[in-house]
Amino acid sequence: MKENPYRENKEEINELLRQYDNLKTGRSHKFLDEEAFEKIVEFFDEKADLQKALEAAEFGSEQYPFSSSLLIKKADILLSLRRYQDALKILEQAELFDGGDINLYILKTDAWLALDQQEKAVELLEMALHSFEGEERIELLFELADVYDDYEEFDKVFDCLKLILEQDPNNEEALYKICFWTDFTGNNEASIKLHIKIIDDFPYNELAWFNLAAAYQGLKLFEKAIDAYQYAITIDEKFDYAYRNMGDAYIRLRKFRDAIEALEKVLELSKPEDVIFEAIGHCYDRLHNYAQARFYYRKASHMNAEESKIFYKIACTYYNEGQWESAIKQLDNALKIHRLQPEYNLLMGECKFQVGAFKEAIQYLSNAVRVRPKNLSGWEALIRCLYKADFLDEAREQVMAALQVTQGKPLFMFYLSNILFAMGRSKEAILYLERAMEKAPRMLKRFVELNPSILQNQQVVDILAKFKRNKSI
Repeated sequence: MKENPYRENKEEINELLRQYDNLKTGRSHKFLDEEAFEKIVEFFDEKADLQKALEAAEFGSEQYPFSSSLLIKKADILLSLRRYQDALKILEQAELFDGGDINLYILKTDAWLALDQQEKAVELLEMALHSFEGEERIELLFELADVYDDYEEFDKVFDCLKLILEQDPNNEEALYKICFWTDFTGNNEASIKLHIKIIDDFPYNELAWFNLAAAYQGLKLFEKAIDAYQYAITIDEKFDYAYRNMGDAYIRLRKFRDAIEALEKVLELSKPEDVIFEAIGHCYDRLHNYAQARFYYRKASHMNAEESKIFYKIACTYYNEGQWESAIKQLDNALKIHRLQPEYNLLMGECKFQVGAFKEAIQYLSNAVRVRPKNLSGWEALIRCLYKADFLDEAREQVMAALQVTQGKPLFMFYLSNILFAMGRSKEAILYLERAMEKAPRMLKRFVELNPSILQNQQVVDILAKFKRNKSI
């Protein structure tokens, strides 16, 4: 048994280098066979001394002019030196001596790609596929997939991986890669057929179950996806990505408690991530358990303090509980990072409105409207705030702008009617109320919510009674 193989290998290469130096200088030397020259070339290549590696390869080729392996090593060095045409000439020469070496085709492919001749690289590899089988054919298919990837022919990348798995259904590299490319290309149906076939032959292949689940998930067949993920984690109970994706599927099905259970398993099995904490927080948020939601949102924010969205989500939980000041503090943090984000400005405006800071509320709501002028929520909140703050002229001006931008949405006709009643312009107010009722009578509730006392106005009551007689409100 060798006690120190590293030392012996080092002594061997040092001896080869001495003999190689003697050969070059014409001194007495031991016989250096073909393999010895290959080792010398590899030594210089690993040391990144490409000129010496090339010199050794040329020296070896002079000693063994019919050695395809030394010619291939020389071509490899030439590729590293970006001498692509020279490399191709050497590879053509090597092919005359041994056309069955797979490295010939891989290096030729590298050369053609470096010369930006993808078509020749593809043609070469497709031709070579007919000459090789087993592991070598699989290696060429991976090479061809990389070529298609580089030139953005993504469906063909998927096809190459599919061919690999049809030949070797348990190839882990292909199984990992095809999951990504299925999602990227949308080839979910083809992936489902492929992986069902693999599972029929190899029912304990957890990656095949995972890929099947992911393909179902890509088609929004979440129940089927969850069933397949369950098989994957039954085979490998520490399969954290299966739990992660299963959590997402449960969220899509609004099964938030099941999602929490799956996502907590992810935290147990892998390094904590802000996206997992955020997802668990989202689940508690949807379950109206706002304290627990904040707990997980804060964990996410501690891991990614520059993510403004987390502060916004924490603010939403406070808003839902009516804790306006606490919501404002969180929104301040969010707005420091993204000052003009319309959602943040809209919620801040709503919070400022709730605490009676009307001028500040108007400023934030105006920001939201300016950044996203076609969003109804921003206009609605701004107009409502101006009306409640008794800034009626400005409210009228903004509602007219909203009607123009939204092409006459009935909601804003109702709001304009309310504003005109408040300004004492009853005739115009009645006109707009009638128009709004003709277009969207079911939105009357929003009209009343803006000013519940409006139902004490006899003119309004008469109009509503008339519409009730003629139409179903």
